[in-house]
Formats: sequence, structure tokens, C-alpha cells
Amino acid sequence: MPAARVLFACVHNAGRSQMAAALFNALADPAKAGALSAGTKPGTAVHPEVATVMREVGIDLSSASPRLLTADLAGTASLLITMGCGDECPHVPGLERGDWALTDPKGRPLEEVRAIRDDIRARVESLIGERGWERR
Repeated sequence: MPAARVLFACVHNAGRSQMAAALFNALADPAKAGALSAGTKPGTAVHPEVATVMREVGIDLSSASPRLLTADLAGTASLLITMGCGDECPHVPGLERGDWALTDPKGRPLEEVRAIRDDIRARVESLIGERGWERR
């Protein structure tokens, strides 16, 4: 089990948080940190446009399933990054929390979804670098 667990959360867990967790797990040293994602009102599947732009960077989300964000799940994390779920995200005493203001990619043209993906990637790379979670 990695030393740190990052939980990325958005409303439907079908776009932003799925991209963030997948990018994090592709870029971070798994011995140092790992990520998972969840949503306050999980959808039924990852948005097709999100799956498409992630395939473009070599990440397959075809087997990813949205999951419910619960206080218990949040309690397994050392860091919670929210993305648009606002007050619906659970408060876990003592859990470090951050918020990334990101546009929901659902139904957006692929060029916009690519821009959201690239923004998330830059934020994930910055987080990994700040915490020393890089691959060696």
C-alpha cells in the first residue's frame, strides 16, 4: 500500500476525478502515493468524451466505474482534492483538503475536453512534484 493516498472527487465521478486519478497513478511513484476517485452522485459510466481524450494519451478508462464518495472512503485518504462538488463533499476531520476549480467535461467538444485533461495533468504533475512523489 502506498504511503499516501489521494482521493479525487467530483459530482458524477465520470470525468474530472477519473482523469485526475488515472493521470496521478500513471505519473506518481506507486511506492510513494496512489490515487482513487469518487463522486457525490456517481454516474453510470465514464463520459465517452473523457474516455476518448484519455485514450489519446495512452490511458484506458473503459473498465473504470464511477463510485460513491462516502465519509468512510474519504477517511482512507491522506489528501482529498475536490472538483466542483462543493458542500456535498464530506468533511473528514483532520483530512487535508484542496479544491481545483475545473469545468465539467460532460458533453463538451473534444478540443475543450483535451484542454481540461491537460489542465488536470499540469495540476497533477505539480502536486506530485511538490510532495516528492515522482517516479525515480
